[in-house]
Amino acid sequence: MKTLFFCPLWGMETLSYTDAAKRVKAAGYDGMEIAAGPDKRNEAVQVTHDNGLELILMAFGGGKVFSEHKKKFHDDLLDIAAYKPLFINSHTGHDYFTFEQNTELIQIATSVEKQTGVRILHETHRGRFSYSAPAIQYYLLKIPELRLTADYSHWVNVAESYLDDQAENVTRAIAVSDHIHCRVGQPEAPQVSDPRAPEWKAALETHAVWWDAIRKRLLQANAPTLTVTCEFGPAPGYLPTLPYTNQPVASQWDINVFMKDYLKQRWQV
Repeated sequence: MKTLFFCPLWGMETLSYTDAAKRVKAAGYDGMEIAAGPDKRNEAVQVTHDNGLELILMAFGGGKVFSEHKKKFHDDLLDIAAYKPLFINSHTGHDYFTFEQNTELIQIATSVEKQTGVRILHETHRGRFSYSAPAIQYYLLKIPELRLTADYSHWVNVAESYLDDQAENVTRAIAVSDHIHCRVGQPEAPQVSDPRAPEWKAALETHAVWWDAIRKRLLQANAPTLTVTCEFGPAPGYLPTLPYTNQPVASQWDINVFMKDYLKQRWQV
């Protein structure tokens, strides 16, 4: 099984797509994960192709009113799929939509996937239908075709725990997680300040064990590829900053490269 490592464009918005892709390629990544708007998707495809990189595109939908959100979600998925990315990573629905509404969005994604042949995975993320480990269980039980992007850092934050008391919920999610976002969360934030720091060693290992389980499942299933996006987020916001100066406490770029190299060594790939 091949293991492909992706770098997010997120955090490199000051660079052109071309410069970002060259930097990503030089750092030893296999591809990029990009939230490209309609006017940037052609460029994303061309630039990644020119630099020998795989491409994951992201979808979000939009609009607080469900009817508007539903239409935009459907239209965006169709448009993104036309660019034939490796797959689409979708931020699907909202935590305040009803189960029936979010299910309708998931069914739209399933329909677009069947129509276009482009896989659509649903990221576990705060604010979405998948915002917590307990909240997603009914969806997993009722929609067996549902496939996930595993970003369990959000669940750690929402639960204010490392999910020790809900191992069954995590196990059920691992069984349908086909892509990994290797961000390390902690009970009071979706991202530790620096996973290289000794104080976060246990947090890193907790998440790595979940990623190991996803990899083991795919190996046993003879899957051809495991994909991993090293998606620690930038400052301000995800990456903590010092008061008054707003200086990041660490380098987002260096952390993501560390995560890539850490998993390469851990898995010997």
